[in-house]
Amino acid sequence: MAEIKCAKQKIEILYEDNHIIVVVKPPNIPVQKDASEDMDMATAIKAYIKNKYNKPGEVYLGIVHRLDRPVGGVMVFARTSKAAARLSVSIASRETEKKYYTISQAMLPKTKGELANYIVKDEKTGSSRVVSEKTGEAKEAILRYELKKSKNGYYLYDVSLVTGRHHQIRVQMANAAAPIWGDQRYAYKIYKPGQQIALFAYSLSFMHPVKKEPMKFTIEMPKVFPWTVFE
Repeated sequence: MAEIKCAKQKIEILYEDNHIIVVVKPPNIPVQKDASEDMDMATAIKAYIKNKYNKPGEVYLGIVHRLDRPVGGVMVFARTSKAAARLSVSIASRETEKKYYTISQAMLPKTKGELANYIVKDEKTGSSRVVSEKTGEAKEAILRYELKKSKNGYYLYDVSLVTGRHHQIRVQMANAAAPIWGDQRYAYKIYKPGQQIALFAYSLSFMHPVKKEPMKFTIEMPKVFPWTVFE
């Protein structure tokens, strides 16, 4: 399997053609350049494409969705503006399916169900919060979850996003009194700095923007604690 070097980590390539590239984002690498000036996914992938295909000038790479910096998992990037536009429409119209594994030390209300709230992002703090439906700029946030396993006080959930809001899974889980293990933003009173948030995008399904073929990519959970509780 091909890989891209990014800082001290490697980005695994799951699929690539002239239109898209599907990769596994390592935790703690930003999707695009931010204030930290740390190496980011977009810059590393552009460098890989430029070198592999001997591309002159600036390489195009369309970012059509994101994962929070501490979160790892499957991502698709567009290699052409046409592919970027079509993937963006697919995501906005909820035709793209994103699935996550997450771990909490508390149980959600049911073993299988739905969380529906309204969320507002605070631009000053970079955090989101659950608010009343009547709050200005509030956006509906819906996710579906299923308890897959429980062991030694740890609960493994399979989560599917219906909407794609800022920090949605993290905010809704915390609001439901089942914060994600290691989430130092929304469960800072529980988890210590240095603990890696247990949220992982394990599956991504979408229609190829040009070939019009269904694409599905699924990867295994990380091999580190607390994921190893369920091995």
